[in-house]
Amino acid sequence: MKKIDYRKNFKIVKNIDWKLVAIVLVIFLIGILILSSATHANITKNYTQIYKQLLAFVLGVGIIMVMMLFDYDSVGKYYKELYVFSILMLLIVWIPGLGDRQFGAISWIRIGKFNLQTSEIVKMTFILSYAKIVEKHKDSMNNLRVLFKLVVYAMPIIGLLLAQPDLGTAIVFVCIIFFMLYVVGLDKKIIRNTLISILLLTPLMYMFMAPHQRVRIVNFFNPELSSNYQVLQSMIAIGSGGIFGKGLYMGSQNQENFLPVRDSDFIFAVLGEEFGLIGMLIVIILFMLLITRLLMIAKKSKNVYGTLIVSGITGMFVYQIIQNIGMTVGLMPVTGVTLPFVSYGGSSILTSMANIGIVLNVYLRRRRIY
Repeated sequence: MKKIDYRKNFKIVKNIDWKLVAIVLVIFLIGILILSSATHANITKNYTQIYKQLLAFVLGVGIIMVMMLFDYDSVGKYYKELYVFSILMLLIVWIPGLGDRQFGAISWIRIGKFNLQTSEIVKMTFILSYAKIVEKHKDSMNNLRVLFKLVVYAMPIIGLLLAQPDLGTAIVFVCIIFFMLYVVGLDKKIIRNTLISILLLTPLMYMFMAPHQRVRIVNFFNPELSSNYQVLQSMIAIGSGGIFGKGLYMGSQNQENFLPVRDSDFIFAVLGEEFGLIGMLIVIILFMLLITRLLMIAKKSKNVYGTLIVSGITGMFVYQIIQNIGMTVGLMPVTGVTLPFVSYGGSSILTSMANIGIVLNVYLRRRRIY
């Protein structure tokens, strides 16, 4: 890896995409406001989760600064090491005494008083690694032998996630892969046939799902079941918010503890109840601006590798946003996927910020800047 020239690198600050930074900051600040209500900080005066979220964001800013110092092309040379690291990070959750099972999945490791979801880190390292592999085969993307190789390369990661079992995160990785392959010209017929095959295999996949995952699927198709309590309460909260909402700290579903997992998975329902349709539309528009900005940066990249990296990150954010918002209104099965920059969670905030740092890195080096 090339030696870092700090003096030159700090000169590029003026070339940062400040529009992207501003969008992320506004979304995060809205998230903090909603989190203060979701955690009942206004009543208990316990701001621990707020402080932790702010700390994660500040650390995330530091990570962004570090990410911008390295030329992403130089990092790409170590794609094999990044791939091995990704697999190891998914394996360490199985170490007795280190792995921590939450919500039916052993996806976390406990370090002192902190929990770290290793798959969040792997999202970033996998994107950097897989983008390089795809770049190497960009001119023969529709060759079945090449496609098979790319699928095999991703299978250990997907398999380890399914073993946890964490289906929601596994689907995130599938979306990352599809976005990358689509960008380099994967035949639309192949994409269509793959999606059809997945749909046809769904009944078979259901047989191998964990019990809690089966319950979520059944609940999705039978929303009136009592076991679908989370989604029912979420929809009641959003519906009761109306157009303008009940006001901050005034949501009865939230404040009276009817809404479960309201600080992370169902935080969008808190937004809907207290800020109504207007508040939800504002956040959705902000996310649309975020995705639009990411697509613009992907298009302006100086090379295919940069385009693939940003495309993968875009695919990750797109799925997480659609999945989280969709499940709060009953349009998607519950998977535990958080809402980027809004849901509570140090691992999610840090890795989301790190990915934004990588995007800014690609944007900075779209042309010679010093």
